[in-house]
Amino acid sequence: MNTRTLRIRPARPADASGISEVHDAAWREAYRGIIPGRELERMMMRRGPLWWRRLLSSRARVIVLDFDDRVAGYVTYGPSRMRLLPYGGEIFELYLAPEFQGLGFGRRLFRAARHALAEEGYPATIVWALAPNERAVAFYEKLGGLAVVRRHERIDEVEIERIGFGWA
Repeated sequence: MNTRTLRIRPARPADASGISEVHDAAWREAYRGIIPGRELERMMMRRGPLWWRRLLSSRARVIVLDFDDRVAGYVTYGPSRMRLLPYGGEIFELYLAPEFQGLGFGRRLFRAARHALAEEGYPATIVWALAPNERAVAFYEKLGGLAVVRRHERIDEVEIERIGFGWA
């Protein structure tokens, strides 16, 4: 009999390499053609296993999707960085390895992070997505997020619109 286990749990420092692998694969999938290639690779290089190990050894809030003892996805969250908006909590990142996308696991990670934020006293949540990342925009819209704010940022020589999706 073949049994597989799927768990959503708090990340541990031992998950650093797995999270780094998911980060790189998901970013290549999500941002190829949106963020200039050389800059995309530079951005990913800054977030290697050592960076993640340090983050996970701190008080960072990270939840992983653990599939058969392999990190298949992760979500990071905490108090909102945009204090002027009426959203006390923020989901900073939510990524799945490409082979785990489209199976409902992102929704489960999202709900786990929202639940954790609500338990910390942050029931209203904001998430940012790059507007050209149509898959992410559709994902957050399908989850009921409302586009509440738009900003532009320059990455390398490209100006990219970011959309803030809010949940009350």
